[in-house]
Amino acid sequence: MNLQNPKKFKLLIDQAHEVALNVLRPISRKYDKAEHAYPKELDMLASVVDGMNAGGDGMNAGAAVNKRGDTACGNKNGVNMSTALSIVEMCYGDTGLLLSMPRQGLGNSAIAAVANDEQLQRFHGTWAAMAITEPGCGSDSAAIRTTAVADGDDYILNGEKIFVTSGERADAVVVWATLDKKLGRAAIKSFVVPKGTPGMTVERLEHKLGIKASDTAAISFVDCRVPASNLLGNAEIDVSKGFAGVMETFDNTRPLVAAMAIGCAKASLERIKQIFKHELDEHYQTAYLHSSQITAQIYRMEAEWEAARLLMLKAAWMADNKQPNSKEASIAKAKAGRVGNEITLKCVELAAAVGYNEDELLEKWARDSKILDIFEGTQQIQQLIIARRELGKSSSELK
Repeated sequence: MNLQNPKKFKLLIDQAHEVALNVLRPISRKYDKAEHAYPKELDMLASVVDGMNAGGDGMNAGAAVNKRGDTACGNKNGVNMSTALSIVEMCYGDTGLLLSMPRQGLGNSAIAAVANDEQLQRFHGTWAAMAITEPGCGSDSAAIRTTAVADGDDYILNGEKIFVTSGERADAVVVWATLDKKLGRAAIKSFVVPKGTPGMTVERLEHKLGIKASDTAAISFVDCRVPASNLLGNAEIDVSKGFAGVMETFDNTRPLVAAMAIGCAKASLERIKQIFKHELDEHYQTAYLHSSQITAQIYRMEAEWEAARLLMLKAAWMADNKQPNSKEASIAKAKAGRVGNEITLKCVELAAAVGYNEDELLEKWARDSKILDIFEGTQQIQQLIIARRELGKSSSELK
């Protein structure tokens, strides 16, 4: 497997990098200060991205837009790969602004992963947020309490969701709910609930440590009636398949969250290398053991960053080539989330007062990075998934 960036995506990567530097980076601090204010500057950018996506391998800012496996046989670098690579560059600009991009929400990845052909067409162009987490259900997605009860040609949803990224701004929310609590994980399905549906209420917007440009909402559903046709995929409960159908969503989105962490860490690494450029050997000819302490720490961070990047590329490549990538997606997410946190915090430490000061963005990148190790599954959850896959154990056998 060749884990270099595919040459055909060079133009895409260059374009995303220019957007990061010239559109996102200049307004980064503005929307870090103006929490919950909508970044109007993104409207035109989103229209450009839509046009690029319509033309082929576009700059999908936050959502893989094809089903995993909808590619030709053979070695394929497709939409999952192009999306991940563009996300790295966009988060080099600003992670919170990336998460605020219209029509590029994480819910779009859920639609792409499990929707049928009719739904893919019907929800095309919809900006979809994703609502999984509940007050009593965080990393354990299988413990969902929100219910969906069939009533004629509709389902009635009742429950509460928290930490919904773009929950107030998006056109619709992909809500995870259980059809029958007694049947456990297999009964969990996802529903597209359009904004303004009676019974759906945005209760509050959260005040956060980082990614402040992105709105994060708490949403309640009280007798919220949704057409049965908005249930993504198959309504049949397959106990033998268990949670696997729903997990396809995470297999799509976890490499993308890894890409976000890699992009944010890249910004910190490049800035710290600029600050200490007089200390560094740009050709890496000085042996690690003969380097200064600061130089050695930067070299180590670069090595960890590159390892995380390669793991992310592998997970995205497997998705494009119809290969089951649940374990690899969790490995990439766990590594990138942890390394991203370590790099951004270490860069603040190395830069001392400069890193702690708001004149630089180093402290902001450290704050933004923290969520990338938490959402889409914490370190502990990723390690549990990896262990289950390695040992061939089910969720009931290894908890």
